[in-house]
Amino acid sequence: MTDPIQAVREATEAYRDDIIQFLKDICAIPSMESQLRDVGERIAEEMNRLGFDEVRWDSMGNILGRMGDGPRKILFDSHVDTVGIGDPEAWDWDPFVGKVEDGIFYARGACDEKGSTPPMIYACAIARDLGLMNDCTLYYYGNMEEWCDGIAPHSLVETDGIRPDFVVIGEPTRMQVYRGHKGRVEMEVVSKGKSAHAASNHLGDNAIYKMLPVIAGIRDLEPSLGDDPFLGPGKITVSDQTVKTPSINAVPDECTILIDRRVTFGETKEEAVAQVEALVPEEHRDQVKVSMLHYDEPSYTGFVFPVEKYFPAWSLPEDHPLVRSGLEVIKKLWDREGAAGKWNFSTNGIYWMGKANIPSIGFGPGDEEHAHTVLDQVSLDDVVDATAFYALLPSTLGLHL
Repeated sequence: MTDPIQAVREATEAYRDDIIQFLKDICAIPSMESQLRDVGERIAEEMNRLGFDEVRWDSMGNILGRMGDGPRKILFDSHVDTVGIGDPEAWDWDPFVGKVEDGIFYARGACDEKGSTPPMIYACAIARDLGLMNDCTLYYYGNMEEWCDGIAPHSLVETDGIRPDFVVIGEPTRMQVYRGHKGRVEMEVVSKGKSAHAASNHLGDNAIYKMLPVIAGIRDLEPSLGDDPFLGPGKITVSDQTVKTPSINAVPDECTILIDRRVTFGETKEEAVAQVEALVPEEHRDQVKVSMLHYDEPSYTGFVFPVEKYFPAWSLPEDHPLVRSGLEVIKKLWDREGAAGKWNFSTNGIYWMGKANIPSIGFGPGDEEHAHTVLDQVSLDDVVDATAFYALLPSTLGLHL
């Protein structure tokens, strides 16, 4: 092939209408709360139509496609579950039908993250047809990530025995290469008290009041947290609160808060828990307990893969061949240069790179600021253009290894 760049551009443009329709189709299928079966079947249909060598479900119920059988394995990761729609009245259009306005497609999941699925799948077919697979096995992995970050790839590797050599994460990156993000520790604090009638509250022991110094301490904790030149500072917030009380006319005997703690490099999960424990007044240490959360809910298939809710910070070095390859593809396709960036939110990279140390980058259409909002959106031109990036990456990576 004399000009692979032009060949990929032409092949991508030839598939434009199919790519866009496929995106609309999968956004029209609700897939909240890990319910992937219906959208996964539509994705499987498209992979079979394009001639993937293998299309199957993994143990958890995620959809997996394979193209080729070369020794180097590259996996394209796109989560196809979404958050819910919240208040339906907050939407100015049907969040599943969506709308197109000025080249922007608005729908639940358009940005986060169904927008990367069509380009990833069509890119595999284009790379095959143009001889650009570079002796690779290419996987497309449509998985559940909103359910619990990293749990799907963790299970894919440890339960199904598929461990890629490189991963491309399709979370929105504004069509830039990203190479990391902060981690997270999810905790709960439970305070115990003694119930009594509110008219005789002096006979009780209010569990909420014992929680107040902890909440205030969390509010004021951030200036003392760690910092990193690339990932930025650690963050912490109280994200939920519940109480147990016999009635609204009684003293609560239990109070629980949930904590979202974003960790940067140099911070450990043990340190994060200890920092919150230190906020509990000495006189309440036997009645206020801090613990890390665990996840053991079954997926829609009934499969259970227990994990603690610790999600490590990670980054891939700027000079890694995968990062350099991604930046080179951007330069070849769109004549843009720049350093690789990072996400503010969390992705499956917490497992791929954070736990399994599998080199990973991010690239996808959309802007994470629109994720989980009623303005969930993606540029249709970017969705189509992303296909060319994914198709060229395998052969470009081969030149850097």
